[in-house]
Amino acid sequence: MTVRIPPRSGKGFRLNKGEILKVTDPQGEQVSDMVAFNAADTKEYISSGRSIDYASKMFLSTGDILYSNRSNPMFEIISDDVKRHDFTLTPCSREMFRKLYGETNPPPGCQGNLEMALQPYGIAPDQVPIAFNIFMHVAVNGETGEIEVRPPLSKAGDSIKLRAEMDMIVALTACSAGQSNNHTYKPIDFELLPEGAADG
Repeated sequence: MTVRIPPRSGKGFRLNKGEILKVTDPQGEQVSDMVAFNAADTKEYISSGRSIDYASKMFLSTGDILYSNRSNPMFEIISDDVKRHDFTLTPCSREMFRKLYGETNPPPGCQGNLEMALQPYGIAPDQVPIAFNIFMHVAVNGETGEIEVRPPLSKAGDSIKLRAEMDMIVALTACSAGQSNNHTYKPIDFELLPEGAADG
C-alpha cells in the first residue's frame, strides 16, 4: 500500500529487517529527508560520516550501504532511478529559515516534522541526525568547497528502493525548504515491500 506524505510534513514507521522501503517522487523535483534508528536501541542511528567514509564517495546509489554510527549496515540501496542524493546537510529547521531565508515566522521544517514523527517512538529532538536527503541535489565546487543547492533531478514517478538490514524506526518527510525543491512544495510517497520484492 502506498502512503502519501503531504507537502511540508513527515511520517514515522517501523521497518523490519529484510523489508524494502520504496520512496517515490510522485510529481517530480521533491526531496525526502530520511532518518533511521535501531528499533532495539535508538542510540544507534543512521550515520552520514560512516556511510560516506566506507563508500569513499559523496554520492551514494545502487549497491551502496548506509551505515549506523556503530558501523553496522542499516540499508542497502538496491535500485535508484535518480542516482543523486545528499548525505551532508542537516534537515531544514525554523532556525535555518531564519538564518538563510530571513523568515520571521518560519514553518517547523523537516527538523520539526521529523521530531513530531519520531515522538511516538520516544526519540527526542536532539537525537535527530543528519538525514539521507533522498533526491536532493547539492553541487560542490571542487576547488573552493562551496556548495549550491539545485533543483532535484527526480522526475514524476522516479523512486529509490532500500532494503532494511536491521529492524528500524524510520521517519521520512516531504521537504519544506524551497531551495531544495525548486520552490514547489509537493508530496512524497512510500511503500513497505516484502522481502524478495527487489525486482519490478
